[in-house]
Amino acid sequence: MTTDEETIFDDELTDDFLPAASDEEGDGELYEHFRVVVDKGQESVRIDKFLFERMQHSSRNRIQKAADAGYIHVNGAPVKSNYKVRPEDVITLMLDRPKHDNTIEAEDIPLDVVYEDDVLMVINKPAGLVVHPGAGNFHGTLINAIAWHLKDMPSFDPNDPEVGLVHRIDKDTSGLLVIAKTPDAKTALGKQFFNKTTHRSYNAIVWGNLTEDEGRIEGNIARDPRDRLRMTVFPPDSEVGKHAVTHYRVIERFGYTTLVECVLETGRTHQIRAHMKYIGHPLFGDERYGGTEILRGQRSSSYKAFIRNCLAICNRQALHARTLGFVHPVTGEQMDFTSELPDDLAALIDKWRGFINGRADE
Repeated sequence: MTTDEETIFDDELTDDFLPAASDEEGDGELYEHFRVVVDKGQESVRIDKFLFERMQHSSRNRIQKAADAGYIHVNGAPVKSNYKVRPEDVITLMLDRPKHDNTIEAEDIPLDVVYEDDVLMVINKPAGLVVHPGAGNFHGTLINAIAWHLKDMPSFDPNDPEVGLVHRIDKDTSGLLVIAKTPDAKTALGKQFFNKTTHRSYNAIVWGNLTEDEGRIEGNIARDPRDRLRMTVFPPDSEVGKHAVTHYRVIERFGYTTLVECVLETGRTHQIRAHMKYIGHPLFGDERYGGTEILRGQRSSSYKAFIRNCLAICNRQALHARTLGFVHPVTGEQMDFTSELPDDLAALIDKWRGFINGRADE
């Protein structure tokens, strides 16, 4: 599966790998939550580093805490975080409560289906809908809705990782997603995302008046060590994080904010949100990256009230996956889709237009 790492999987980040708060919360028995067998050619490396590279929803600090609590086992015995892995070691994460049942159940949730055929479907996801079940969101997700929509298709199993989501977007980002109904379709589409032959563009409102009409942002992206739910940017030549490039183009200027189009050259976790903050222009309304603060503008009480009204109109990051293009995995036809801006984002743009026009008339 190729995941669209513009998504951070916020709703899947979990404390499950941490020990329970007290011995009384467990029954003394340990349950396996994760298992990996070390490759024969693996070089010697600390186990906390080894697991950090393989457990994408955890931090190195939390893995170290789990090891210190005796929850990281190698060949059946607990080890500390400085243990050096050896070829063919069997590493397990053993916790003091059973693993949550992640079976995906079909739920009758409305879907905005833009296109559908025998092997794939394109969906316009509303803001606020979690894409995939995870910690705190085991029901009411896009995947549960898809399971219901395809419940009469015998060959589609929502619990089979070889079908379903090809990429993801954040809970509070709206826009287009492609779903594969067959393993062959998912493999073919996944290769296109991996090889960067798909086309995806996003519309966003960012704080500030960008100096240039278009630009290129390059910087490695990794999880912020001070906030596991946020990503941060490191220099391109840094060994920290994953290489990431975002291209942007100004669509409309509102003086204190700007409507831009963003095109991903790479697909990393929170890429647009982290990159725009990195260059000093966080997404409007993006609380996690400081976008709910008044970062540009006036000190007047009327302006502050205007911003509060704007945040009430669009109470999320102002980001929409506007276009999606790929080659159909069966017919070879180029498929291109465009999604209209959702009502909240369109209303926010109108609000800023009105503000600028009113100021210009003064």
